[in-house]
Amino acid sequence: MPRARKTSNSTFNTMNHLTLQITHPQRDAVILEAANGVYLIGSDASCRVVLNDGSVEEAHAVLTLMDDESYIEDLTGAGVFVNGQQIDARKQVFSGNSIHIGNYSIELVNESGYPAAAPATVADVFKPRTQARHVSTSQAIKQQIHGELVERLDLKRLSMSRFQESELQDKIRKTLDEIIDEIRARLPRSINPERLNKEIFDEAVGLGPLEELLADDTITEIMVNGPSQVYIERAGKLELTHCSFINDASVNLIIERIVSPIGRRIDESQPYVDARLADGSRVNAIIHPLSLVGPCITIRKFSKEPFLVEDLIGFGTLTREIADFLQACVVSRKNILVSGGTGSGKTTLLNVLSSYLPTTERILTIEDAAELRLTQNHIVRLEARPANIEGRGAVTIRDLVRNALRMRPDRIVVGECRGAEALDMLQAMNTGHEGSLTTIHSNSPRDTLARLETMVLMAGMDLPVRAIREQVSSAVHMICQIARFSDGSRKVSRITEVTGLEGDTITLQDIFEYVQTGLDASGRVEGYLRPTGAIPTFIEEFALRGLKFDRSVFNGKGGR
Repeated sequence: MPRARKTSNSTFNTMNHLTLQITHPQRDAVILEAANGVYLIGSDASCRVVLNDGSVEEAHAVLTLMDDESYIEDLTGAGVFVNGQQIDARKQVFSGNSIHIGNYSIELVNESGYPAAAPATVADVFKPRTQARHVSTSQAIKQQIHGELVERLDLKRLSMSRFQESELQDKIRKTLDEIIDEIRARLPRSINPERLNKEIFDEAVGLGPLEELLADDTITEIMVNGPSQVYIERAGKLELTHCSFINDASVNLIIERIVSPIGRRIDESQPYVDARLADGSRVNAIIHPLSLVGPCITIRKFSKEPFLVEDLIGFGTLTREIADFLQACVVSRKNILVSGGTGSGKTTLLNVLSSYLPTTERILTIEDAAELRLTQNHIVRLEARPANIEGRGAVTIRDLVRNALRMRPDRIVVGECRGAEALDMLQAMNTGHEGSLTTIHSNSPRDTLARLETMVLMAGMDLPVRAIREQVSSAVHMICQIARFSDGSRKVSRITEVTGLEGDTITLQDIFEYVQTGLDASGRVEGYLRPTGAIPTFIEEFALRGLKFDRSVFNGKGGR
């Protein structure tokens, strides 16, 4: 393999002009295109450049490539040589320098010195990634400090010991302060030691970079796409943050901290999980081998205080007249399905509708991961349970719906129907448990009915379609469709009554519908909820239950 042409005292200019030529006496050469960033070099699989040889320590050196200056640093004292001379501290390196680590030689090559021959294989040396990960100098320093913290304090052992949480945190904070003080003078001026301390502490005992995002009330969703990319949703729009994790193992540790307290697990045999945070925020996590970009976490945040109907009116999700109508429907024991797409606000609307349930009734909530936050006095909350590591002990939503019928419920609220439990839910609605509420994923009221049929068939009862439609038409009274619009806003788009069955077709009539009139100058959706002119067939029941309701809200043109 030809050696790189040397260029005297020229630092690396741009990430497109850099390559690392890695050679070993008994292995094929490897060429690595090197972007600006920090390259942890060692024999451990977590390093960006893996030198798989007994002569190389697990984390042997750090190579920092920047536009203005580039450095190599020996992390072990086992030996790093630049142009044949051993270094004892950080040393600046230039294009054309040769770095020796163990039995490996790393040539720093600019574009003009790129070798003509391509390498036969990279399997033994460079650990490929699906997407190159840019690591900042700050991130590399965090990684080294975190490793030192783990070495000085066996965090896993301490976590499992009988230390009180406050004692454990004090011990970690004291040790972290000692480490930061030791290296404070060597830190780059751009790095704030106090902020660095907080970030590492959060990652050691909390949820790392997520702590700050969870504390920000303007953020509604957090999406971790591997250790180096974290997006948030704010005001309905996606934003890329500057947050990042140390490595894949750090993200996996955060996932463990989320799922362990609620008895969930995640590993290679069960590489995805649904969970929740203490405040009820919904969490989904998925890891290798299913995720090719690294461990992923999706958190749908709940506000510290549950949204009230006044909040939804203020957001433009619905109007006061429609809120009053839905309240009358809940009080008069109408079975209501809240339908919509992912992230449309179904659970938030269900929570608001549930707040209308009378305090004098016994309410049972059934959820996959407990999210609903009802304020009534007599509430029994049930949560499904996944199978254990042996594949046993699972308790499904359907099991809980069946069991709920034996618990003398006045109302049943199911967080989401998405499987065979739909049959049991329909039967409950038809057998004296009117006024039940649930949510379903669908794009329109008609789609909701089709999904219900499909879910009932999943129960394996082999029922004829007409029998299923008879069950649906008699059990479901109202479908409240909610949608997320192009500007990120969530609005009730349609309120539809199920009026009966004609032949083999379930009949519907829209009571209210949203009409979009356009977009304003800032791209916000403009429109209004209007009555169609149709009057609910059950309107007389409001008066029988002592509810005064102004029928003029149904005045309007159109209809079906």
